[in-house]
Amino acid sequence: MIKTFRGILADGTEDRIRLSTIKGKVGYRIVKFQIISSVPLTASGEQMAKIFLTSQSSITNTVDFSESDLLGVALFIHNDNYSNTQTHIIFDTEVFNQDIYISYASDAGSNPCNYYIELEVISLTDMGAEYTTLKDIRSEKQ
Repeated sequence: MIKTFRGILADGTEDRIRLSTIKGKVGYRIVKFQIISSVPLTASGEQMAKIFLTSQSSITNTVDFSESDLLGVALFIHNDNYSNTQTHIIFDTEVFNQDIYISYASDAGSNPCNYYIELEVISLTDMGAEYTTLKDIRSEKQ
């Protein structure tokens, strides 16, 4: 089964996608992550959204794949001289069973960004749920 989420973010903000359950026996894997400017035909700029396992204390426009709680990155570039360009990288082997957070940063300043996420729903065994929960907790402390 696939669950979808969509929303709009202002520059420098973050959304929380509530996924956690009491027993944690439902896991998720990111299948698709896309973004697009709220005004793709009228303003130029570069926009980046990132998905994390934990809430971010600051929203930045840098990407560091060594961050243990990073799950995916999407980049949308729109410019008068070039066609719209999208790049997205998702760590599709990562399974999680806790809430995720989407952050957004833009060089354009004030233009909001739309996001769309598809998550594959995975049934977890008791051992799988325990492992995934502990892995997610460990990511929070680093």
